[in-house]
Amino acid sequence: MSGPTIYDVARAAGVATSTVSRAFSSPTRVSATTRERVRAVAAELGYQPNPHARALLSGRHQTIAMVVSDIANPHYFDLIRGAEMRARASQFTLVLVNAEESPRVEYDQIQRLVPAVDGFVLAASRLPDENLRQVAGQRPVVLMSRELPGLASVVLDHHRGCRQIVEHLASLGHRGLLYLAGPRNSWMAATRWSALATAADELGIEARRIGPFTPKASQGGAAADAATQAGATAIVAHNDLLAIGVTQRLAHRSLAVPDDVSVVGFDDIFAAEMCTPGLTTLGGAHVDVGRAAVDLLLDMLGGPDRSARQPVQLALPTELVLRSSTGIAASTRRAAVGT
Repeated sequence: MSGPTIYDVARAAGVATSTVSRAFSSPTRVSATTRERVRAVAAELGYQPNPHARALLSGRHQTIAMVVSDIANPHYFDLIRGAEMRARASQFTLVLVNAEESPRVEYDQIQRLVPAVDGFVLAASRLPDENLRQVAGQRPVVLMSRELPGLASVVLDHHRGCRQIVEHLASLGHRGLLYLAGPRNSWMAATRWSALATAADELGIEARRIGPFTPKASQGGAAADAATQAGATAIVAHNDLLAIGVTQRLAHRSLAVPDDVSVVGFDDIFAAEMCTPGLTTLGGAHVDVGRAAVDLLLDMLGGPDRSARQPVQLALPTELVLRSSTGIAASTRRAAVGT
């Protein structure tokens, strides 16, 4: 024998089925009196909302998909945590998808999920601009760690942050820096290089770039060898994982960090503080980034006409965390000893 249906509750409460649906899926859209009457009748009848039926009636699934470029990268841990907390607070489920640093995998996974979710949060998406705009035409989209005109986004302010890095290295007597670039299709890699190069030019020091490199510790050996061949005294790696791999390789080659070479990373992952030497890195409140991205998406879902709104693009502050991997340039140290 089947249990009571939404139609039974609507008939007993004297309301439309859509009102019953809203009383459970969007309670703020129903008056308190009606909501309590509907829920009391539902409890008396033993009715339990069916999420699939509710989605058919309301057009909502109460589900958000968050797609990350590489789930193994610790950088995403706090982004995911902030996003999940904000989604849960609004009674949404957050589904996590790993794109494996592949635009093809990312696009295929998104298309599979379009019928089953209300919107997407895309973290460091590797998709071409035209694909992102296509997805945004299918479901509301908020980007993290990437910006694109016409789409909502949340990023850390790497323009100011990269200037802090360059100022820090210049204050230590370094007359140049070498950027170990990230993936070719990474918006963040291009943004970081542009910001570093601009700041270096303004401060009168040389900035060079080599790569791209896969942003993993396992690629640090090749990146360190290339940087050593280039004669770098200050290395800025695309992320902390790459930077940690670089310091390990430099130690293997009997090059001391920071006495011979200074190393800087990005993201301030938990391992940055625990590695030896501790890694100087540009971080920020990643939990806040994840929370803000979901907040923007929920606002888009709740608005009466989201297409008429100007997409919000937020830039949250960064923080340069100074540790032991950066130090006075060897040439400056020798000059000081000579005097």
